[in-house]
Amino acid sequence: MKESTRRVFRLHGWRVDRAIHNYLYFVFYDLYVKGALYLTQVIVTLFGRFPATRHLARFIFDRYHAKVLSWGDLTKILQLEEAVDLGPDTTGRIIPFRYANRIVLREPTHLAVMDCPCKLELDDPCQPVASCIAVGRPLVDFWLEHCEKYHVRRITQEEALDIIERHRQNGHITQAFFKVATGGSMGVICSCCPRCCVSMRATALVRKIKGAEGISQYAPSGYKVAHDPGSCRACGSCAETCHFGAVEFREGRRLYHPEKCYGCELCVERCPAKALSLFLPEGGLLPLDLELAGRMLTGGRS
Repeated sequence: MKESTRRVFRLHGWRVDRAIHNYLYFVFYDLYVKGALYLTQVIVTLFGRFPATRHLARFIFDRYHAKVLSWGDLTKILQLEEAVDLGPDTTGRIIPFRYANRIVLREPTHLAVMDCPCKLELDDPCQPVASCIAVGRPLVDFWLEHCEKYHVRRITQEEALDIIERHRQNGHITQAFFKVATGGSMGVICSCCPRCCVSMRATALVRKIKGAEGISQYAPSGYKVAHDPGSCRACGSCAETCHFGAVEFREGRRLYHPEKCYGCELCVERCPAKALSLFLPEGGLLPLDLELAGRMLTGGRS
């Protein structure tokens, strides 16, 4: 047995079932996500008209999900020099899911990238295909020992930021993924779009279930977008960029729907007039800002 496999079993202790799940998840990454999407389609098609089906969707999404990241919060993660072990987020202010809700990054300077299994599921995926980034030595070592078929390679912090920045320029949002089978914590950061990302596609499917319109497999960053009408050129760039329908133009007027906004920051980055900025509203979700999370999840106050 390879050393990285032993670490997986040590991580889960007596929960051998989760260790096996963890192993199969990454070794058969492409088949796993393809099967998960197919199963979601079957469930929605056969049982979508029954409101009780939404409980099954929430059961799954509480155990495997993502958190949208702003560029600033992403940068803090990818420039870490020391380990982070925070959570669980018992209040749901940062990670609003019941089970996979810890921020654990061991030896975070160890990074690797490999082909995105969601993209491999498509005949004509967005390019480049290499967009899944592992953060932390245990996961990186596992990928390097088991995931050669996904063209895994070790990268530096600068390379990781460059990969994600290029994807964001192409309209991909940045997400940190959490999974019970990987210890209930994060470890993978990916660049996602609605056409390729299985979590976004699965969410769109699940929302067809009666009573499940508000269920999502990915949580908003926590930020909203402020607009400076004095600088705005009404060019429509923000509406074209938004994946969530949070911005539209009617008769030359810009309309913003904050309840639909995931705070991904793409519209801010693409606004040619610099008329947009992020802000943190009171009372809502909090961002995955490591400094803020450190205060919130260790008994401090925000």
